[in-house]
Amino acid sequence: MTLIIVRTIYNQLEFQIERFIYMTETRHNWTKEEVMEVYNTPLMELLYQAATVHRENHNPNQVQVSTLLSIKTGGCPEDCGYCPQAARYHTDIEGNDLMSVQQVKAQALRAKSSGSSRVCMGAAWRNVKDGPEFDNVLEMVRTINKLDMEVCCTLGMITENQAQRLAEAGLYAYNHNLDTSEDYYKDVISTRAFQDRLDTIDNVRKTNVTVCSGGIIGMGEQLEDRAGMLVALASLSPQPESTPINALVPVEGTPMEEFEKVSIWEMVRMVATTRIILPNTQVRLSAGRTDMSREGQAMCFFAGANSIFAGDKLLTTPNPDVNEDMKMFKLLGLQPMKPFAKKAQPESVEAQYSKFKEQGEKPKWSRPGHKIERNEEAKAKAKL
Repeated sequence: MTLIIVRTIYNQLEFQIERFIYMTETRHNWTKEEVMEVYNTPLMELLYQAATVHRENHNPNQVQVSTLLSIKTGGCPEDCGYCPQAARYHTDIEGNDLMSVQQVKAQALRAKSSGSSRVCMGAAWRNVKDGPEFDNVLEMVRTINKLDMEVCCTLGMITENQAQRLAEAGLYAYNHNLDTSEDYYKDVISTRAFQDRLDTIDNVRKTNVTVCSGGIIGMGEQLEDRAGMLVALASLSPQPESTPINALVPVEGTPMEEFEKVSIWEMVRMVATTRIILPNTQVRLSAGRTDMSREGQAMCFFAGANSIFAGDKLLTTPNPDVNEDMKMFKLLGLQPMKPFAKKAQPESVEAQYSKFKEQGEKPKWSRPGHKIERNEEAKAKAKL
C-alpha cells in the first residue's frame, strides 16, 4: 500500500515537472487559454514558477537601469487614449521641439553617472520622416553609443531603410510597444492599426538592432486582452529582447483620466506571467512604479522583472527618484547591470560613410478612421 502511494506521488510529481518544462521553454505557439491559466495560477505557485524560470535564464541579482529621455515632447497627431502628448487633448504637458545633440549628451552623461547603462530617447512623432530632425537623432545615437551606453529609441513607425540608418549609427534597441491585444487595440487608438506595430517591428528585425516591445495594463482591457498581447509577443520570432510592462498612469485631460489604477497584485501577476511566457526576455518594470511600495517592487523583481527606468520622469509621467532606487537596490542586494551584458556593443558608422542614405520615403501607414467615443469626448472637452 505504501509503495502504491509513493508511486502515485512520484507519477504526479513527474507529470507536474514535465508540464512545467513544457510550459516554460521558449515557445511561439502559446494560446490565450494557456496564458490565462498561467496568470490565474495561485499566487505563491505562480511566483515560484516565475522565479524558477528567471533563475534559469538570468542573474536574479542584476537589474538593468535605463533612463528614458523625451527628446521631443507634445504635439503628437495620434489619438492614443492613454497619452498626454496627443495634441488633441488638453493636458498640462509642456511641449518642446527636438533637443540638440549637446543637450542629449549632457543628459546621457548625467544618467551614466547615476548608474544607468541605457538611454532610451523618445520623440512624440507618429512616424519618422527623413530630413534634418532624423539626421540629428542619428547623431544623438552615435554620440551616446560612444559614451559606452546602450542606446534605445522610440520614434513611432519606421521603414526598413530608416531602421538600417539607425543600426549604422549604433542603435542598440528600438522600442515599439504593442500596447494591448489586437482585439482591444481599436478601443484605445483609432489613428493607426495594430498591423503597423508589427510591420515596424519587422523592419527593425531586418537589422542587428534588438526589439523592445510590451504594453500597458489598466486601460479597461479584459484579462483575455492581456493574454492576447503576450501571445502576440510570444509569436514573434525571435521574441523581443525586452518587454516593458506599464501600469496606466491616468493623466487629467486624457480619455483615460478617470480610470482606476491597477493593484500591485495585478502587476506582480503580469510580470510573473510575462517572465514565464518570454523566458529569455528582459522584463521591464516601467510606468506606475511611483504607486508601488518597495515591497511590491521586490515581489516584481522576484517574479522576473530585471529592468527599470530611472529618473524623475518617464517621458511625461512621474517616476521614482534615482537615489531612492539605489537605496532600494542596496536594501535588496541588487546590482545595476553593466551595458552590453546581453549583446555586444554595435559600432557607429559616421554619417559620411553610411551605406544607407535618405530616401525621402512617404510610407502610407494605416489610418483606420473609426471613432472611439471616450477619445472624441476628451477631444471636444479640450476645445472648450
